[in-house]
Amino acid sequence: MKTFIIGISGVTNGGKTTLAKNLQAHLPNCSVISQDDFFKPKSEIETDKNGFLQYDVLEALNMDKMMSAISCWMESPRHCLVSTDWESAEEIPILIIEGFLLFNYNTRVYEPPDPPGYFDGYVWPMYLKHRKEMEEITWEIVHLDGTKSEEDLFSEVYEDLTQELAKQKGLQVTA
Repeated sequence: MKTFIIGISGVTNGGKTTLAKNLQAHLPNCSVISQDDFFKPKSEIETDKNGFLQYDVLEALNMDKMMSAISCWMESPRHCLVSTDWESAEEIPILIIEGFLLFNYNTRVYEPPDPPGYFDGYVWPMYLKHRKEMEEITWEIVHLDGTKSEEDLFSEVYEDLTQELAKQKGLQVTA
């Protein structure tokens, strides 16, 4: 069975979950796996010299459990995860995997809020480090302009995906 997997990665709190959920609502036969669902318990998260919990590193995630969820979906896309309604057997099952460190192995409200300086002093430098590593990967990765509106980003990604899905199905795409 053909499947189609989409990875959405980027800085923490950059809109990945919002985009993934928006795409899921518009694409047939679509499931979402969010990396945020695989954080280890707080008691297992390291603390840096400033007292910040180190959530923005791979070691904070249970990646084995996440990879198991992805493998489960790949083996049985129609039965493994909660998805949008399956419209037809001819539709290619789609999996969207979203997270801040996808290629290195959303609007969220944090309670309690991040301490002053946490984003600039920790989250952003870690994002830049991981993005540099990601840029060395030879996969086909499309970088989005985070200054565009949510609607514009959705339209851009949705158009690219529908064209790629049509190619996967062997259909002629006209622009």
